[in-house]
Amino acid sequence: QVQLVESGGGLVQAGGSLRLSCAASERTFGNYVMGWFRQAPGKEREFVAAISRNPLIIYYRDSVKGRFTISRDNAKNLLYLQMNSLKSADTAVYYCAADIRVRDPKKLDEYDYWGQGTQVTVSS
Repeated sequence: QVQLVESGGGLVQAGGSLRLSCAASERTFGNYVMGWFRQAPGKEREFVAAISRNPLIIYYRDSVKGRFTISRDNAKNLLYLQMNSLKSADTAVYYCAADIRVRDPKKLDEYDYWGQGTQVTVSS
Protein backbone atom coordinates (compact mmCIF):
# COMPACT_ATOMS: atom_id res chain seq x y z
CA GLN A 1 0.00 0.00 0.00
CA VAL A 2 1.51 3.30 -1.07
CA GLN A 3 1.61 6.27 1.30
CA LEU A 4 1.60 9.79 -0.10
CA VAL A 5 2.75 13.00 1.57
CA GLU A 6 2.25 16.39 -0.07
CA SER A 7 4.28 19.50 0.66
CA GLY A 8 4.96 22.91 -0.81
CA GLY A 9 1.66 24.66 -0.22
CA GLY A 10 1.41 28.13 1.23
CA LEU A 11 0.20 31.69 0.81
CA VAL A 12 1.09 33.48 -2.41
CA GLN A 13 -0.08 36.62 -4.17
CA ALA A 14 -2.01 36.41 -7.41
CA GLY A 15 0.39 35.99 -10.30
CA GLY A 16 2.90 34.17 -8.15
CA SER A 17 4.18 30.60 -8.27
CA LEU A 18 4.36 27.55 -6.05
CA ARG A 19 5.71 24.06 -6.56
CA LEU A 20 3.93 21.21 -4.84
CA SER A 21 5.64 17.90 -4.17
CA CYS A 22 4.22 14.50 -3.35
CA ALA A 23 6.51 11.89 -1.83
CA ALA A 24 5.49 8.27 -2.30
CA SER A 25 6.56 5.40 -0.06
CA GLU A 26 6.26 2.74 -2.73
CA ARG A 27 9.43 1.37 -4.34
CA THR A 28 7.47 0.63 -7.49
CA PHE A 29 6.32 4.27 -7.78
CA GLY A 30 6.98 4.13 -11.51
CA ASN A 31 4.13 1.64 -11.91
CA TYR A 32 1.53 4.08 -10.61
CA VAL A 33 -0.62 6.58 -12.44
CA MET A 34 -0.41 9.79 -10.42
CA GLY A 35 -2.85 12.65 -10.15
CA TRP A 36 -3.35 16.02 -8.50
CA PHE A 37 -6.79 17.04 -7.30
CA ARG A 38 -7.99 20.03 -5.33
CA GLN A 39 -10.89 20.95 -3.10
CA ALA A 40 -11.98 24.50 -2.36
CA PRO A 41 -14.18 25.32 0.65
CA GLY A 42 -17.76 24.28 0.03
CA LYS A 43 -16.93 22.61 -3.28
CA GLU A 44 -16.36 19.08 -4.45
CA ARG A 45 -12.89 17.73 -5.03
CA GLU A 46 -11.87 18.25 -8.64
CA PHE A 47 -9.27 17.00 -11.07
CA VAL A 48 -6.25 19.22 -11.73
CA ALA A 49 -3.62 17.15 -13.56
CA ALA A 50 -2.48 13.57 -14.03
CA ILE A 51 0.52 11.74 -15.41
CA SER A 52 0.55 8.15 -16.54
CA ARG A 53 3.24 5.49 -16.82
CA ASN A 54 4.82 4.41 -20.09
CA PRO A 55 3.78 5.75 -22.46
CA LEU A 56 3.95 9.01 -20.55
CA ILE A 57 0.66 10.83 -21.07
CA ILE A 58 -0.23 14.05 -19.28
CA TYR A 59 -3.67 15.46 -18.62
CA TYR A 60 -4.78 18.88 -17.36
CA ARG A 61 -8.06 20.50 -16.54
CA ASP A 62 -8.72 23.32 -18.98
CA SER A 63 -8.44 26.14 -16.43
CA VAL A 64 -4.82 25.27 -15.55
CA LYS A 65 -3.46 24.51 -19.02
CA GLY A 66 -0.48 26.71 -19.79
CA ARG A 67 -0.06 27.64 -16.12
CA PHE A 68 0.49 24.32 -14.29
CA THR A 69 2.99 21.58 -15.11
CA ILE A 70 2.87 18.07 -13.68
CA SER A 71 6.00 15.94 -13.63
CA ARG A 72 7.41 12.90 -11.89
CA ASP A 73 10.82 11.64 -10.84
CA ASN A 74 10.54 7.87 -10.59
CA ALA A 75 14.08 7.51 -9.23
CA LYS A 76 13.16 9.70 -6.25
CA ASN A 77 9.54 8.56 -5.86
CA LEU A 78 8.38 12.15 -6.28
CA LEU A 79 5.48 13.81 -8.05
CA TYR A 80 5.47 17.56 -8.70
CA LEU A 81 3.01 20.26 -9.65
CA GLN A 82 4.57 23.53 -10.76
CA MET A 83 1.93 26.24 -10.53
CA ASN A 84 2.55 29.59 -12.21
CA SER A 85 0.38 32.66 -12.74
CA LEU A 86 -1.73 31.65 -9.77
CA LYS A 87 -5.22 33.06 -9.41
CA SER A 88 -7.53 33.38 -6.43
CA ALA A 89 -9.66 30.66 -8.04
CA ASP A 90 -6.76 28.25 -7.50
CA THR A 91 -7.15 28.51 -3.73
CA ALA A 92 -7.83 25.02 -2.40
CA VAL A 93 -6.40 22.06 -0.58
CA TYR A 94 -4.35 20.11 -3.11
CA TYR A 95 -4.16 16.33 -2.93
CA CYS A 96 -2.02 13.84 -4.76
CA ALA A 97 -3.46 10.48 -5.66
CA ALA A 98 -2.10 7.20 -6.97
CA ASP A 99 -3.24 3.91 -8.35
CA ILE A 100 -1.95 1.23 -10.65
CA ARG A 101 -5.08 0.48 -12.63
CA VAL A 102 -6.63 3.73 -13.80
CA ARG A 103 -8.94 3.80 -16.79
CA ASP A 104 -9.67 7.52 -16.70
CA PRO A 105 -6.97 9.54 -14.88
CA LYS A 106 -9.33 12.53 -14.60
CA LYS A 107 -11.80 10.70 -12.40
CA LEU A 108 -11.46 10.97 -8.64
CA ASP A 109 -12.88 7.52 -7.89
CA GLU A 110 -10.26 5.78 -10.04
CA TYR A 111 -7.66 6.34 -7.31
CA ASP A 112 -7.39 4.30 -4.13
CA TYR A 113 -4.44 6.08 -2.51
CA TRP A 114 -4.50 9.69 -1.35
CA GLY A 115 -2.29 12.06 0.55
CA GLN A 116 -3.47 14.29 3.39
CA GLY A 117 -3.43 17.44 1.27
CA THR A 118 -1.57 20.73 1.32
CA GLN A 119 -3.24 24.14 1.48
CA VAL A 120 -2.69 26.64 -1.32
CA THR A 121 -4.02 30.15 -0.73
CA VAL A 122 -3.78 32.79 -3.43
CA SER A 123 -4.45 36.35 -2.31
CA SER A 124 -5.78 38.88 -4.79
